[in-house]
Amino acid sequence: MTNFNDIKVDTSTILIVNSIEDTLSYLLSTLPAHSCRIIKNEQKDEFLLAQANAAIKEAYIASNNKKYLILCGTTFRSEAQNSLLKALEEPPKNIVFIIVTTTKSTILPTIFSRMPHKYLKTSQTINSCELDLLRLDLKDIYSFLKQNQKISKGEAINLVESMLLKVKEQNIKLTQKELEMFSNSIKLIDLNSRPINVLTTLLLTLSNRKNRF
Repeated sequence: MTNFNDIKVDTSTILIVNSIEDTLSYLLSTLPAHSCRIIKNEQKDEFLLAQANAAIKEAYIASNNKKYLILCGTTFRSEAQNSLLKALEEPPKNIVFIIVTTTKSTILPTIFSRMPHKYLKTSQTINSCELDLLRLDLKDIYSFLKQNQKISKGEAINLVESMLLKVKEQNIKLTQKELEMFSNSIKLIDLNSRPINVLTTLLLTLSNRKNRF
């Protein structure tokens, strides 16, 4: 869990955290509510050019008091960040930018060079997957995917890691190629492949080889 005691925001900063929603709740409880603007993509976890444009527009609305613009996203598109560069480098009077994300690698070096950052992520306990991988069938896969069809990128990565833990618990012997499939799945999700597609491929592959378990 993020150590919220370490979050003290007086100037523009980047926060790398475990949970964006928990961090937002904390920030809104400590900052003046009327002075905060949350800007995020309501459709998915990716911060796009549309959100960057909204942030810039809000930044240039004059304010006599300090105004906090909280930009949220598991990932930030490069073009969105590039469009923010000027405003981040020379923010309008009384504007404080707070970037909240779960992935340090999604932030461009040019942004890091303009803003201090706080790495507040802590290690999380990974629970093994609820699926019985030794007796996996299409019905189980369908039910599992339906239950997890709207998960975030971070949650999908946790699921892949939990499946790998289940593999070890059930003493399932994977080939080197099959082990690489897990690491490749995480890479694909991190590169913004649809989590549901990656999980489907992974589970079907495991199901097809279950007779060899």
